[in-house]
Amino acid sequence: MTDNAAFKPVKDVLPHREPFLFVDEILELTEDTVRARRTVRADEPQFEGHYPGRPIMPGVLLCETVLQAGAYLMATRMGKGSDMKGAPVVTRMNSVKFRRMVTPGDVLEIYSEHKRSMMGAHMLSGSIKCEGKLVCSLEFSVMLVEDEQPST
Repeated sequence: MTDNAAFKPVKDVLPHREPFLFVDEILELTEDTVRARRTVRADEPQFEGHYPGRPIMPGVLLCETVLQAGAYLMATRMGKGSDMKGAPVVTRMNSVKFRRMVTPGDVLEIYSEHKRSMMGAHMLSGSIKCEGKLVCSLEFSVMLVEDEQPST
């Protein structure tokens, strides 16, 4: 599938909201992969302090962007959306590499791929490209942490 109109809107699947939602739209989705897009805006709050006069997207937020694409993929694989009981939580990040800076106006193409699942943990890899050039890449694991039920 490549028609993004066929995919659920990101806000219908992920629990994230502005100013901490870093995926604008889903471009392609298969059982094991997702490709998404994000346009970095100059008015985003992180640029007030990172760095004034020379805004650069923090690397940790680039990682979060890939993680959110992975969360969309996993929620779709598990047949859940914003009504899911619990939240996808990162349990590990490995082999994180940054190759290029991201600044306001950049359009990011985000990739995430499910590698395997084991005992409730899901291992994925992901990357971001801008203008066809690699920005960052990483491997990560997520688990769905259920909301605690009130005791009776």
